[in-house]
Amino acid sequence: MLEELSIRDFAIIDKLSVRFEGGLNLLTGETGAGKSILIGAMGFLLGEKADTGIIRSGAEEALVSGTAVVEGNDDALAWLSERGIAPEGGAVIVRRGLKRNGRGSIYVQDSPVTRQELADLGSLLVEVHGQRDSQALLKRDRHRVILDRFAGIEGDTAAYSARYAALVAKRKALESMAGSEAERQREAELLRYSIEEIDAAKPKAGEDDVLADEERRLAQHEKLFAALAASRELVADADGAVARLRKARVQLEAAEGIDPRLAPLARRVDESYYELEDVGEALRSWADGLTYDPGRLEEIESRLALLQKLKRKYGPTLAEVVARRDESAERLAALENREEDRAGLEAAVAGMEREVYAAAESLSAARCAAAGRLQEAVASILATLGMPGARFEVRLERKASVDGKAVIGPYGLDEPEFQVSANRGEPLKPLAMVASGGELSRVMLALKSVLAGADGVPSMVFDEVDTGIGGEVAVGVGKHLAGLAGSKQVLCITHLASIAARADNHYKVEKRVEGERTVTRIVELEGDDRVREIARMLSGDPGGQASLAHAADLLSKFGNARGR
Repeated sequence: MLEELSIRDFAIIDKLSVRFEGGLNLLTGETGAGKSILIGAMGFLLGEKADTGIIRSGAEEALVSGTAVVEGNDDALAWLSERGIAPEGGAVIVRRGLKRNGRGSIYVQDSPVTRQELADLGSLLVEVHGQRDSQALLKRDRHRVILDRFAGIEGDTAAYSARYAALVAKRKALESMAGSEAERQREAELLRYSIEEIDAAKPKAGEDDVLADEERRLAQHEKLFAALAASRELVADADGAVARLRKARVQLEAAEGIDPRLAPLARRVDESYYELEDVGEALRSWADGLTYDPGRLEEIESRLALLQKLKRKYGPTLAEVVARRDESAERLAALENREEDRAGLEAAVAGMEREVYAAAESLSAARCAAAGRLQEAVASILATLGMPGARFEVRLERKASVDGKAVIGPYGLDEPEFQVSANRGEPLKPLAMVASGGELSRVMLALKSVLAGADGVPSMVFDEVDTGIGGEVAVGVGKHLAGLAGSKQVLCITHLASIAARADNHYKVEKRVEGERTVTRIVELEGDDRVREIARMLSGDPGGQASLAHAADLLSKFGNARGR
């Protein structure tokens, strides 16, 4: 649910903030007041493409932020979890900005995301339905998801998809065995050679690093020995640091007898003396233990050259060389047992194909039955929304192979597509090709009314849903919007009083001139203010007694307790 929206320097909006509630949220106001700009800002926040033309004149950056409740929205929570983004208090804050230089910034909580990622998240939070807006319901790949939800077979489809994926893997394994015998022998010979070459060398992961360290020590033996000897001389010889500290101890003991406050310094000198004495002994032992073996150096250099050759051929690391050997052994075993394995794979693939086709047919039957119910339900609602001649159809198409056999896919045999004919006598067309924005909005409303319980998106925005309607049709649209708001948050721009009267929350968008600049403001209406706004929508006269009486009657008939 969209809980809060804040806008700054977007089009003619200088600064605006509004909190939305659950239920039916209706926005009204004079034409040109900025209602559609508000929806545009919402779309910008949800990931729609935008250019610098949206930035308010005189400003350097447009900023839109919003708070969306994600608690209970499993799809949105999964999206956030995949990216390591944690909601706070069951909600997330989304922020998007666009500067004059074309650079933009997008954050979900404090995590930067791309515009496409924002659009993906936005589609899980809010659906914006306006003229030619890109909506989830207009995307054909969503039609199958919606139909499966309506049919109650999402779990069955997921189980089928897992079985189909297993079948694809088995088919690939079988295809990999389909080469000629000569190719198999050539591959087997190459595999044997690589296995023998690696086994002969017996490489171990990390061995090259250990040998490289030893090679460096042997190659610079003289330099290392000289450095150790010089260090020991400076520390432990007669003129070294230990001898000097010994003298300092004697002097400090005398000084401490005169001034006891020097005791801590004397202890520190003692500690340093014993520590350096140990260091001198360790340096002597280390130098005494150094040996130089030219034969060992040659042996290491030869071994490193061999390991480098293996890494160039099978690496780039020894760990990957070892892994390559194991993979080659597995592949060689598969080739050597090819005929036996192939027969087993063919039988397994045949059995899995029968099971998968049977499951696909079962899904198809369920979709076919659900499609009929969905068509009837949507058509009956469209008739009450001023589209009595409209037809709605769920077309279930199947792809066929060259031999005429139906082709199964990861979701079954069907490729569902929603089609509509908005007027009597017109042919059915894909939903995305409905000509009128108002008709499209009403089709969306009808679909959403039917699918309210099946679609997981918690918030919907309708723009132009009342285009070209009035009278009983407007009453029907208002009824369905209110019904839809029983299970979702609905935000809707309307110019019709009979729809506005049904609002759970009523907002008025106004255009004002402040400081010689035109700005847009939004206020939530209650009580008498709401009655006057309904009266204005009825007759253009917010103060006329007849209009006020009519407005009060509408609110009494359709309004809820909060709005009266």
